[in-house]
Amino acid sequence: MEGQNKSTGFILLGFSGNREVQTLFFVLFLAMDTISLLGNALITVIVRLDPALHTPMCSFIASLSLVDICYTSVTAPKMLVNLVSKDKAISVIGCAAQLYFLLSLGTTECFLLAAMAYDRFLAICNPLRYSAIMSMQLRTCLVAGSWASGMVLSLAQTSLIFALPFCGDNQINYFFCDIPPLLRLACGDISVNEIAVFMAGLLMTLIPSLLILGSYVHIITTILKMTSAKGRQKAFSTCSSHLIVITLFYGSASAMYLRPRSSYILENDKFLALLYSIVTPTLNPIIYSWRSKEIKEALKRRVASKWLLFNL
Repeated sequence: MEGQNKSTGFILLGFSGNREVQTLFFVLFLAMDTISLLGNALITVIVRLDPALHTPMCSFIASLSLVDICYTSVTAPKMLVNLVSKDKAISVIGCAAQLYFLLSLGTTECFLLAAMAYDRFLAICNPLRYSAIMSMQLRTCLVAGSWASGMVLSLAQTSLIFALPFCGDNQINYFFCDIPPLLRLACGDISVNEIAVFMAGLLMTLIPSLLILGSYVHIITTILKMTSAKGRQKAFSTCSSHLIVITLFYGSASAMYLRPRSSYILENDKFLALLYSIVTPTLNPIIYSWRSKEIKEALKRRVASKWLLFNL
């Protein structure tokens, strides 16, 4: 039976086999995916079109929205098809591609969130030199570096996973190809893979987390030293949306990848995977449009201008 999956591919079992439950999941996830795509696309377009939003922080938000668009596009279409189709097969190449882009985009988002924390640190702790330091060149380097880090780390992880021999049942009790369910199908010694997953998890979450923590220690210290209550409130307001997104994404990603294989519980893993692959990209545009005064005002201006054109 060894090597069976290498030639026949995999079967993504997904969620409950009950037709009514699958229909309910289909409607729910389709709605969330639509909100995610439309919301993130709206933020990306509005930041590009509105000159008032051509700021470093808004450009980082637009980059994050682009990552979220790609992220949901990797997992959601196949998951939705599987919920209404009897054919739940995915080829080996398709599975490898899905895993690669999932890891790549997830890592990119981790480093982008760290870059956004550094941007807030400069804006609040060093406002007089902010414009000089956070130049277009530095922004481009931070965004490009985030994408490059994701591509390199995910390529190594994907190569290690698909170099393993798979045997026995080719059914993946999951709704997309991810490291934990694939390791359950692997034969032989996977200790190297477990070490690689843990090390990649450290690079993907711990290093950005330390950068974010260091930035926010300085930010909070600076805010507490402010004499103006209005100034403190404004500074906290600019950071709150970023902190909410960090908590959602880093919390679920760390719980998934920074733990031993023996502690994996299938249903908990599915919930965590839903959280970082579907729920977080859906909430991100809502959080940023709700908490960001600049984006809300830009949206109001665009709606008002469209309304005036419609009534002329």
